[in-house]
Amino acid sequence: MNYHVIKSVLTIIVLLCTITVCEAQSGWSTRRLSSSGKDLNAIYFIDTKRGWVGGDNGFLSYTDDGGASWVERRIDTQKSINDIYFVSKDSGFVLAGGTIFNTLDGGHNWREAHKFLSFEFQGGVPELYSLRFNGKKRGWVVGSISRGDIVIGSLLAITRDGGTSWQLQDARTQSELIHLDFVDDKHGWIVGTQGAILHTDDAGETWTPQASQTKFTLYHVDFRNEKHGLAVGEHGTILTTEDGGHTWTRVFSPVRYTLLSVQFVGDQESWIVGRNGAVLRSSDGGSIWVEQQSNTKQNLYALFMSKKNGWAVGSDGLMLHYEQ
Repeated sequence: MNYHVIKSVLTIIVLLCTITVCEAQSGWSTRRLSSSGKDLNAIYFIDTKRGWVGGDNGFLSYTDDGGASWVERRIDTQKSINDIYFVSKDSGFVLAGGTIFNTLDGGHNWREAHKFLSFEFQGGVPELYSLRFNGKKRGWVVGSISRGDIVIGSLLAITRDGGTSWQLQDARTQSELIHLDFVDDKHGWIVGTQGAILHTDDAGETWTPQASQTKFTLYHVDFRNEKHGLAVGEHGTILTTEDGGHTWTRVFSPVRYTLLSVQFVGDQESWIVGRNGAVLRSSDGGSIWVEQQSNTKQNLYALFMSKKNGWAVGSDGLMLHYEQ
Protein backbone atom coordinates (compact mmCIF):
# COMPACT_ATOMS: atom_id res chain seq x y z
CA MET A 1 0.00 0.00 0.00
CA ASN A 2 1.18 3.52 -0.81
CA TYR A 3 2.88 5.29 2.14
CA HIS A 4 0.62 8.34 1.83
CA VAL A 5 -2.47 6.13 1.82
CA ILE A 6 -1.24 4.29 4.92
CA LYS A 7 -0.54 7.63 6.63
CA SER A 8 -4.03 8.90 5.78
CA VAL A 9 -5.67 5.73 7.09
CA LEU A 10 -3.69 5.90 10.33
CA THR A 11 -4.63 9.56 10.75
CA ILE A 12 -8.32 8.74 10.34
CA ILE A 13 -8.02 5.88 12.86
CA VAL A 14 -6.33 8.19 15.38
CA LEU A 15 -9.04 10.82 14.92
CA LEU A 16 -11.81 8.26 15.33
CA CYS A 17 -10.14 6.87 18.45
CA THR A 18 -9.76 10.38 19.83
CA ILE A 19 -13.44 11.13 19.28
CA THR A 20 -14.42 7.79 20.86
CA VAL A 21 -12.24 8.46 23.89
CA CYS A 22 -13.66 11.97 24.31
CA GLU A 23 -17.21 10.68 24.20
CA ALA A 24 -16.41 7.85 26.58
CA GLN A 25 -14.72 10.25 28.99
CA SER A 26 -17.47 12.83 28.90
CA GLY A 27 -20.47 10.50 28.93
CA TRP A 28 -22.44 13.11 26.95
CA SER A 29 -24.17 12.37 23.65
CA THR A 30 -25.79 14.99 21.42
CA ARG A 31 -29.15 15.12 19.70
CA ARG A 32 -31.43 17.87 18.43
CA LEU A 33 -35.19 18.12 18.89
CA SER A 34 -37.40 19.15 16.00
CA SER A 35 -38.10 22.54 17.54
CA SER A 36 -37.98 24.55 14.29
CA GLY A 37 -34.81 26.27 15.41
CA LYS A 38 -36.21 27.36 18.78
CA ASP A 39 -33.93 27.56 21.80
CA LEU A 40 -34.74 25.20 24.68
CA ASN A 41 -34.79 27.02 28.02
CA ALA A 42 -36.15 24.52 30.54
CA ILE A 43 -36.13 20.79 31.30
CA TYR A 44 -37.77 18.72 34.02
CA PHE A 45 -38.06 14.97 34.57
CA ILE A 46 -40.82 13.58 36.78
CA ASP A 47 -39.08 10.18 36.97
CA THR A 48 -36.62 8.20 34.84
CA LYS A 49 -39.10 7.85 31.98
CA ARG A 50 -41.28 10.96 31.91
CA GLY A 51 -39.80 14.36 31.15
CA TRP A 52 -40.56 17.76 29.65
CA VAL A 53 -38.64 20.44 27.76
CA GLY A 54 -39.78 23.97 26.96
CA GLY A 55 -38.45 26.77 24.80
CA ASP A 56 -39.07 29.78 22.60
CA ASN A 57 -42.51 30.65 21.17
CA GLY A 58 -44.32 28.32 23.57
CA PHE A 59 -42.53 25.18 22.41
CA LEU A 60 -43.27 22.29 24.79
CA SER A 61 -42.38 18.64 24.30
CA TYR A 62 -42.50 15.50 26.44
CA THR A 63 -41.09 11.98 26.59
CA ASP A 64 -42.44 8.90 28.32
CA ASP A 65 -39.63 6.56 27.30
CA GLY A 66 -36.63 8.16 28.98
CA GLY A 67 -35.88 10.54 26.14
CA ALA A 68 -35.73 8.02 23.29
CA SER A 69 -38.58 9.90 21.60
CA TRP A 70 -40.18 13.31 22.13
CA VAL A 71 -43.69 14.51 21.23
CA GLU A 72 -44.68 18.16 21.00
CA ARG A 73 -47.56 19.25 23.25
CA ARG A 74 -49.07 22.61 22.31
CA ILE A 75 -50.19 25.14 24.90
CA ASP A 76 -51.96 28.44 24.31
CA THR A 77 -49.00 30.84 24.20
CA GLN A 78 -46.37 32.26 21.87
CA LYS A 79 -44.25 33.46 24.77
CA SER A 80 -41.00 31.72 25.61
CA ILE A 81 -41.29 28.99 28.23
CA ASN A 82 -38.85 29.82 31.03
CA ASP A 83 -39.51 27.08 33.58
CA ILE A 84 -41.22 23.70 34.06
CA TYR A 85 -41.90 22.25 37.49
CA PHE A 86 -43.99 19.32 38.75
CA VAL A 87 -45.28 19.11 42.32
CA SER A 88 -46.35 15.48 41.78
CA LYS A 89 -46.60 13.07 38.86
CA ASP A 90 -49.92 14.64 37.88
CA SER A 91 -49.68 18.29 38.97
CA GLY A 92 -47.24 20.51 37.07
CA PHE A 93 -46.62 24.11 36.05
CA VAL A 94 -45.16 25.96 33.06
CA LEU A 95 -44.11 29.63 33.05
CA ALA A 96 -44.41 31.67 29.85
CA GLY A 97 -44.31 35.46 29.80
CA GLY A 98 -46.46 36.66 32.69
CA THR A 99 -48.64 33.54 32.68
CA ILE A 100 -48.65 30.37 34.78
CA PHE A 101 -50.01 27.26 33.06
CA ASN A 102 -51.07 24.20 35.06
CA THR A 103 -51.78 20.53 34.38
CA LEU A 104 -53.58 18.12 36.71
CA ASP A 105 -53.28 15.00 34.53
CA GLY A 106 -49.54 14.64 34.03
CA GLY A 107 -49.37 17.06 31.13
CA HIS A 108 -52.02 15.68 28.79
CA ASN A 109 -53.96 18.92 29.18
CA TRP A 110 -52.69 22.38 30.13
CA ARG A 111 -54.75 25.40 31.14
CA GLU A 112 -54.02 29.00 32.02
CA ALA A 113 -54.00 29.01 35.83
CA HIS A 114 -53.00 32.62 36.51
CA LYS A 115 -51.93 35.67 34.52
CA PHE A 116 -50.16 38.67 36.02
CA LEU A 117 -51.43 41.83 34.31
CA SER A 118 -49.57 45.07 33.60
CA PHE A 119 -52.03 47.22 35.58
CA GLU A 120 -50.80 45.43 38.73
CA PHE A 121 -47.38 46.98 38.09
CA GLN A 122 -48.29 50.52 36.96
CA GLY A 123 -48.14 49.50 33.31
CA GLY A 124 -44.95 47.44 33.57
CA VAL A 125 -44.80 44.10 31.76
CA PRO A 126 -44.27 41.02 33.98
CA GLU A 127 -41.95 38.15 32.97
CA LEU A 128 -41.85 34.98 35.07
CA TYR A 129 -38.62 32.98 35.30
CA SER A 130 -38.78 30.40 38.07
CA LEU A 131 -41.38 28.52 40.13
CA ARG A 132 -40.94 26.19 43.10
CA PHE A 133 -43.14 24.55 45.74
CA ASN A 134 -42.17 23.25 49.18
CA GLY A 135 -45.27 21.04 49.38
CA LYS A 136 -48.51 20.56 47.49
CA LYS A 137 -50.06 23.87 48.54
CA ARG A 138 -47.37 26.47 49.13
CA GLY A 139 -45.31 27.77 46.20
CA TRP A 140 -43.53 30.85 44.82
CA VAL A 141 -42.83 32.44 41.49
CA VAL A 142 -40.17 35.07 40.70
CA GLY A 143 -39.48 37.35 37.75
CA SER A 144 -39.15 40.95 36.65
CA ILE A 145 -41.17 43.98 35.60
CA SER A 146 -40.05 45.95 32.56
CA ARG A 147 -40.95 48.86 30.32
CA GLY A 148 -39.60 48.30 26.86
CA ASP A 149 -36.14 46.78 27.27
CA ILE A 150 -35.57 48.30 30.72
CA VAL A 151 -36.19 46.31 33.90
CA ILE A 152 -37.90 48.56 36.44
CA GLY A 153 -38.57 46.13 39.26
CA SER A 154 -38.75 42.61 40.64
CA LEU A 155 -41.67 40.20 40.92
CA LEU A 156 -42.21 37.80 43.82
CA ALA A 157 -45.53 36.06 44.49
CA ILE A 158 -46.77 33.29 46.77
CA THR A 159 -49.59 30.75 46.54
CA ARG A 160 -50.99 28.98 49.59
CA ASP A 161 -53.65 26.98 47.75
CA GLY A 162 -51.71 24.96 45.22
CA GLY A 163 -51.59 27.66 42.55
CA THR A 164 -55.26 28.66 42.41
CA SER A 165 -54.50 32.18 43.64
CA TRP A 166 -51.29 34.21 43.91
CA GLN A 167 -50.42 37.18 46.13
CA LEU A 168 -47.58 39.60 45.43
CA GLN A 169 -44.87 39.88 48.09
CA ASP A 170 -42.31 42.54 48.92
CA ALA A 171 -38.97 41.28 47.60
CA ARG A 172 -37.08 44.15 49.28
CA THR A 173 -35.08 44.64 46.09
CA GLN A 174 -35.63 46.08 42.62
CA SER A 175 -33.20 43.58 41.09
CA GLU A 176 -34.48 41.19 38.45
CA LEU A 177 -35.20 37.88 40.25
CA ILE A 178 -34.23 34.92 38.09
CA HIS A 179 -34.25 31.64 40.02
CA LEU A 180 -35.41 30.23 43.34
CA ASP A 181 -34.84 27.01 45.29
CA PHE A 182 -36.38 25.49 48.39
CA VAL A 183 -34.56 22.76 50.28
CA ASP A 184 -37.26 21.96 52.88
CA ASP A 185 -40.49 23.39 54.31
CA LYS A 186 -38.87 26.55 55.66
CA HIS A 187 -35.59 27.37 53.91
CA GLY A 188 -35.44 28.96 50.46
CA TRP A 189 -33.19 31.19 48.33
CA ILE A 190 -33.64 33.51 45.34
CA VAL A 191 -30.88 34.87 43.06
CA GLY A 192 -30.87 37.63 40.45
CA THR A 193 -29.13 40.61 38.90
CA GLN A 194 -26.47 42.72 40.65
CA GLY A 195 -25.50 39.66 42.71
CA ALA A 196 -28.84 39.63 44.52
CA ILE A 197 -29.46 36.74 46.93
CA LEU A 198 -32.59 36.59 49.10
CA HIS A 199 -33.24 34.04 51.85
CA THR A 200 -36.24 32.88 53.87
CA ASP A 201 -36.32 30.68 56.95
CA ASP A 202 -40.03 31.08 57.66
CA ALA A 203 -41.50 29.23 54.66
CA GLY A 204 -41.37 32.26 52.40
CA GLU A 205 -43.46 34.65 54.43
CA THR A 206 -40.51 37.09 54.62
CA TRP A 207 -37.31 37.36 52.59
CA THR A 208 -33.95 38.80 53.72
CA PRO A 209 -31.04 39.89 51.48
CA GLN A 210 -27.74 38.03 51.80
CA ALA A 211 -24.30 39.39 50.90
CA SER A 212 -23.07 37.60 47.77
CA GLN A 213 -19.84 39.65 47.52
CA THR A 214 -20.44 40.11 43.77
CA LYS A 215 -22.30 42.46 41.44
CA PHE A 216 -22.43 39.92 38.63
CA THR A 217 -25.86 38.55 37.69
CA LEU A 218 -26.61 35.21 39.33
CA TYR A 219 -28.76 32.94 37.18
CA HIS A 220 -29.24 29.79 39.25
CA VAL A 221 -29.06 28.51 42.83
CA ASP A 222 -29.24 25.00 44.29
CA PHE A 223 -29.02 23.81 47.89
CA ARG A 224 -28.23 20.27 49.02
CA ASN A 225 -29.49 20.93 52.54
CA GLU A 226 -30.19 24.02 54.65
CA LYS A 227 -26.45 24.75 54.98
CA HIS A 228 -24.72 23.72 51.76
CA GLY A 229 -25.55 25.63 48.56
CA LEU A 230 -24.19 26.80 45.20
CA ALA A 231 -25.00 29.78 42.96
CA VAL A 232 -23.70 30.50 39.46
CA GLY A 233 -23.73 33.44 37.05
CA GLU A 234 -21.88 35.84 34.79
CA HIS A 235 -18.17 35.59 33.91
CA GLY A 236 -17.84 32.06 35.26
CA THR A 237 -19.04 33.05 38.72
CA ILE A 238 -19.42 30.13 41.14
CA LEU A 239 -20.39 30.87 44.73
CA THR A 240 -20.54 28.34 47.55
CA THR A 241 -21.83 28.49 51.12
CA GLU A 242 -21.58 26.11 54.06
CA ASP A 243 -23.72 28.10 56.48
CA GLY A 244 -27.00 28.65 54.67
CA GLY A 245 -25.81 31.77 52.87
CA HIS A 246 -24.66 33.83 55.83
CA THR A 247 -21.31 33.81 54.03
CA TRP A 248 -20.81 33.17 50.32
CA THR A 249 -17.37 32.42 48.86
CA ARG A 250 -16.36 32.60 45.20
CA VAL A 251 -14.44 29.52 44.05
CA PHE A 252 -12.23 29.11 40.99
CA SER A 253 -13.98 28.39 37.69
CA PRO A 254 -12.04 26.84 34.78
CA VAL A 255 -14.15 28.91 32.34
CA ARG A 256 -15.18 32.56 32.11
CA TYR A 257 -18.39 31.95 30.19
CA THR A 258 -21.71 32.84 31.81
CA LEU A 259 -22.97 29.87 33.83
CA LEU A 260 -26.72 29.32 33.75
CA SER A 261 -27.68 26.20 35.71
CA VAL A 262 -26.27 24.25 38.67
CA GLN A 263 -27.44 21.08 40.41
CA PHE A 264 -26.32 18.80 43.22
CA VAL A 265 -26.41 15.05 42.62
CA GLY A 266 -25.74 13.55 46.03
CA ASP A 267 -23.73 15.14 48.82
CA GLN A 268 -20.51 15.64 46.85
CA GLU A 269 -21.26 15.49 43.12
CA SER A 270 -22.55 18.60 41.36
CA TRP A 271 -22.83 19.87 37.79
CA ILE A 272 -22.97 23.23 36.00
CA VAL A 273 -23.81 24.19 32.41
CA GLY A 274 -23.61 27.52 30.60
CA ARG A 275 -22.80 29.46 27.48
CA ASN A 276 -20.44 28.24 24.77
CA GLY A 277 -21.17 24.61 25.62
CA ALA A 278 -19.69 24.87 29.12
CA VAL A 279 -20.14 21.77 31.29
CA LEU A 280 -18.41 21.63 34.69
CA ARG A 281 -18.34 18.86 37.29
CA SER A 282 -17.35 18.79 40.95
CA SER A 283 -16.84 15.69 43.09
CA ASP A 284 -16.09 17.49 46.37
CA GLY A 285 -19.30 19.42 46.98
CA GLY A 286 -18.44 22.39 44.79
CA SER A 287 -14.96 23.55 45.86
CA ILE A 288 -13.05 22.25 42.82
CA TRP A 289 -14.54 22.21 39.33
CA VAL A 290 -13.32 20.37 36.23
CA GLU A 291 -14.41 21.26 32.71
CA GLN A 292 -16.05 18.38 30.85
CA GLN A 293 -16.05 17.60 27.12
CA SER A 294 -19.53 18.56 25.86
CA ASN A 295 -18.71 18.34 22.13
CA THR A 296 -20.56 21.61 21.45
CA LYS A 297 -19.94 25.34 21.55
CA GLN A 298 -23.64 26.21 21.61
CA ASN A 299 -25.21 27.72 24.71
CA LEU A 300 -26.63 25.36 27.34
CA TYR A 301 -29.47 26.99 29.27
CA ALA A 302 -30.83 24.33 31.62
CA LEU A 303 -29.79 21.14 33.37
CA PHE A 304 -31.52 18.17 34.99
CA MET A 305 -29.37 15.48 36.60
CA SER A 306 -29.94 12.25 38.52
CA LYS A 307 -27.42 9.74 39.89
CA LYS A 308 -26.56 8.08 36.59
CA ASN A 309 -28.57 10.02 34.04
CA GLY A 310 -28.73 13.66 33.01
CA TRP A 311 -29.91 16.17 30.44
CA ALA A 312 -28.84 19.62 29.30
CA VAL A 313 -30.73 21.73 26.75
CA GLY A 314 -29.79 24.83 24.78
CA SER A 315 -29.66 26.73 21.51
CA ASP A 316 -31.51 25.63 18.37
CA GLY A 317 -33.17 22.56 19.90
CA LEU A 318 -29.89 21.19 21.27
CA MET A 319 -30.14 18.41 23.83
CA LEU A 320 -27.27 16.62 25.57
CA HIS A 321 -27.83 13.30 27.33
CA TYR A 322 -25.50 12.00 30.03
CA GLU A 323 -25.14 8.38 31.06
CA GLN A 324 -22.62 7.27 33.66
